Amino acid sequence: MSADTRLEELGVSGLGEVDEPTFSGLAERHRRELHVHCYRMLGSFEDAEDTVQETLLRAWRRRETFEGRSTFRAWLYGIATNACLDLLAKCRPQPATGGEVLWLQPYPDRLLDELPAGDADEPETVAVARETIELAYLVAVQHLAPRPRAVLILRDVLGWPAKDVAELLGDSVNSVNSALQRARAGMREHLPAERQDWTGGEEDAATRELVRRYTDASVATDINMLAALLRDDVRCSMPPTPGVYVGREAVVNDWIESGFGGMQGLRTVLTAVNRQPAVAVYQWREREGAYLPLTIDVLRVTGGAITEIITFHDDQFPRLGLPERLPADGTE
Repeated sequence: MSADTRLEELGVSGLGEVDEPTFSGLAERHRRELHVHCYRMLGSFEDAEDTVQETLLRAWRRRETFEGRSTFRAWLYGIATNACLDLLAKCRPQPATGGEVLWLQPYPDRLLDELPAGDADEPETVAVARETIELAYLVAVQHLAPRPRAVLILRDVLGWPAKDVAELLGDSVNSVNSALQRARAGMREHLPAERQDWTGGEEDAATRELVRRYTDASVATDINMLAALLRDDVRCSMPPTPGVYVGREAVVNDWIESGFGGMQGLRTVLTAVNRQPAVAVYQWREREGAYLPLTIDVLRVTGGAITEIITFHDDQFPRLGLPERLPADGTE
């Protein structure tokens, strides 16, 4: 049941007549999708959480401005978009020349599964949802200036008409259309060239087998075996640590120089973030008598080879719902 239908059932003509508990109940129905929207805008899970909180606070304070010309959901999206733009105007730097997005954080699939079904049974909608949450898309979006970024997401992801976007941003329709063209051009510049061939996801048996081989090689710290799974132009990064390594040779050299080949006592847990396969790595700690979190590798697979590895630090494990430790006996 939509929040708009609920308003009718309450017998009120506007939000100004709704008390705070009722308003909170209506708004909470949209929290997860608003969070994903803010995450697309900001690239940071934590910043998205803060911005959703700010959105709901602003919505409550401005509830009397809801005139019913749009749906309650669209009204919330508008407030969330402006909250994101305010944050971006205050404190967000542009990505580095090499394409680094140091504030990038992963988004657990278990939370994406909480999104309302909507029109998810439509194949095109499913494709857009998957492609616009993958890390490569998130990185490309972060290269756009804030307002063209908002236009792109509102028009191409949410499917808003240009007129509605113009009204929200206080621009003309021509200005919005021009910004959309610039944003699409910017995305083409930063997205992988083979975007249409991105992995099919969990149901792809070949991808599952590749991830299994990557996992086995990681536990064995077999650099040669890992190198055989990489495409020639593979990219590897580890936000928020600076540095992007491009090409198999550069990635392998980094692994060698970091001492990865000499590491021992590793175990892994398979998971999924941003609709991509991911491998959480744990290392044995004798003092604790358990395997403790080390890193998590999020993989992009294209044409049977790994084309990108984005590695996150152990501080992301709790958010991703991963165990805080693995016991010595192999049980969790």
